[in-house]
Amino acid sequence: MAIFGWIGRDRVPPAEWDLRRRGWTLCHGHDDSRTACRHVLLCDARELAPPERRALAAADLPVWRVMMLGVEQSSERAELLSLGCVDALPVDTDLHELEARAQRAIQMFDMMPRRRGIGPLSLELFHRDARHGTRWLGLHPREFALLWRLSETPGQRVTRKQLIVDVWRMSHDPETNSVEVHVSRLRAKLALAGCDALVETALEGGYRLADPRSLMPTGKAPQPGTFESYLYEPGWAKQDA
Repeated sequence: MAIFGWIGRDRVPPAEWDLRRRGWTLCHGHDDSRTACRHVLLCDARELAPPERRALAAADLPVWRVMMLGVEQSSERAELLSLGCVDALPVDTDLHELEARAQRAIQMFDMMPRRRGIGPLSLELFHRDARHGTRWLGLHPREFALLWRLSETPGQRVTRKQLIVDVWRMSHDPETNSVEVHVSRLRAKLALAGCDALVETALEGGYRLADPRSLMPTGKAPQPGTFESYLYEPGWAKQDA
């Protein structure tokens, strides 16, 4: 079932943007976000000041794909897209085009890997958390985003500037120690699972994901076809859709 939310002056969108006319269900945010994974959040950007638009575009909303409507300047649409907004459209966008773009946003989400194994951990994108066996680590969304970003390029250094852009969704360095603080908190939670060495500090600056094979138990070869076995194959940080 395709679901959409609405941010605007009224509780329901105007007819020209009301996806209920195309068979969608309007959600007012009362359902369980952990079970709803096909959400598009439509926003009438004309009701928001520019800073509010940017804040919403950059917000960490795990199950919502934010689409801004009524953004007339192409330069602002580009900025909102760079901040994380899935789409930004002018006010004359009709319902047919809006639905096509909303469907594409859902398809893009469905194509994303939901789970990623690194050593003894399983990163669960849907829950924005990491699991060690059956135990959740209780990661803060930004701690999870840090670990997920590092796992995209295992063994490769990710600079502080790259993390600011990719995780904090900021185009400039705020010149705070927020990155270092979140890395420290992430390592503390990884330590509870015996994986604090997973996030390394690069000598050149920045951080990298250590080879998770070094965290697997020694003295016993993994059995073919098991979760552990594919970590030893080329491309050990595989994505499991």
